[in-house]
Amino acid sequence: MATALIVLAAGQGTRMNSDLPKVLHKVASAPLMVHALKSGASLAPERQIVVAGHGAAEVTKAAQDWDEEIKVVLQEEQLGTAHAVAQARPALDGFKGDAIILYGDTPFIRPETLEAMVEARRTHDVVVLGFEAADPGRYGRLVMNGDKLERIVEFKDASEAERAITLCNSGVVCADADVLFDLIEKVGNDNASGEYYLTDIVGLAWDTGRSATAVTCTEAETMGVNTRAQLAEAEAEFQSTMRAEALENGVTLTAPETVFFAHDTIVGRETIIEPNVVFGPDVTVESGAVIRAFSHLEGCHVSRGAIIGPYARLRPGAEIGEEAHIGNFVEVKNAQIHEGAKANHLTYIGDATVGKGTNIGAGTITCNYDGFFKHHTEIGERAFIGSSTMLVAPVRVGNGAMTGSGSVITKDVEDGALALGRAAQVNKPGMAEKLFDMLRAKKAKAGK
Repeated sequence: MATALIVLAAGQGTRMNSDLPKVLHKVASAPLMVHALKSGASLAPERQIVVAGHGAAEVTKAAQDWDEEIKVVLQEEQLGTAHAVAQARPALDGFKGDAIILYGDTPFIRPETLEAMVEARRTHDVVVLGFEAADPGRYGRLVMNGDKLERIVEFKDASEAERAITLCNSGVVCADADVLFDLIEKVGNDNASGEYYLTDIVGLAWDTGRSATAVTCTEAETMGVNTRAQLAEAEAEFQSTMRAEALENGVTLTAPETVFFAHDTIVGRETIIEPNVVFGPDVTVESGAVIRAFSHLEGCHVSRGAIIGPYARLRPGAEIGEEAHIGNFVEVKNAQIHEGAKANHLTYIGDATVGKGTNIGAGTITCNYDGFFKHHTEIGERAFIGSSTMLVAPVRVGNGAMTGSGSVITKDVEDGALALGRAAQVNKPGMAEKLFDMLRAKKAKAGK
């Protein structure tokens, strides 16, 4: 059966106290909305619809940056969840299959849970996701009769007996798309809030000879994010889950609570990650690598057996080869560091290629930017770059070549050559003593 996702992302999120649309606030370096889309992607949906409202342009960009095939529709007035879903109908014209309604501010619905809902759709027309709440509070309540979901009652409209129910509504729904929109057409707004509630489709399903049921999940999966405090809680929940998975998969975390993963971080087994390491998006670390303390990695690939850090920064486009070393206070950006190469101290390597077995001395900089354009530096295999070398790109240092410490290299260096590019040293006897005497006198005069 084909599936379509409808992700509701129109709310302003006033309790965030932010100009940024609520669904674009990030957990693990990805917008909340993207987490919802990732969960739904496990079903290989035929169509994906995002219903935007507040900050529609920003929401559209974020959605289509994630997947350019996503269709974004606008809910100009926020008249309730049923009204929001109805805006997706034109974008699903001609679609035959199940529609799954997700929420852009509810990031942790597991793919397995959605698969269970799709399975339940084989025997019921409408499937709702529920959870047992430790504190039901103001959640809508699911009124069950055996495996039948008779109705959903919003807290404002619930009786005392209904408020005593602890099985609560997550808002996530799975239904045949044609049935869904047929039921939504019948939803009214005669309720305490004067809104068109999506929850009313359950009672309407029974009224029209259809059936409804509920699938349950843990309360943690249904965590919604409406405030900055809840955003922090969501981040903590995500990180706790990722750390546990990493440990289970054979990754050593010497201080798990200090390591922060992105939503898409991949780390191979037998890797060691020391304290206070932060992963930005799009990082892959192969098995057997070591990521030392206080390193920051983003948009990079670290090969088997490489050692990164401590205090290293890998930026987008960094490709670190097997057994390579990137040491303390070394930054690598858009550069390929090949097998066994080393840059152990105080170095910037940007827009460059470093060959196998090459050693980059402390304080080396690839001068890649001329104020308008970036230029490439190529360093061959088994080269030795002396400390404090400035490599003014575009430039090539050949295989087995060497640069003298303190050199400014502006021309290509052929294979096996030694390049020296520094001014001749001049010593002037007694001049230091004269300068010191003069400066002491000036300082004494200024202090009077």
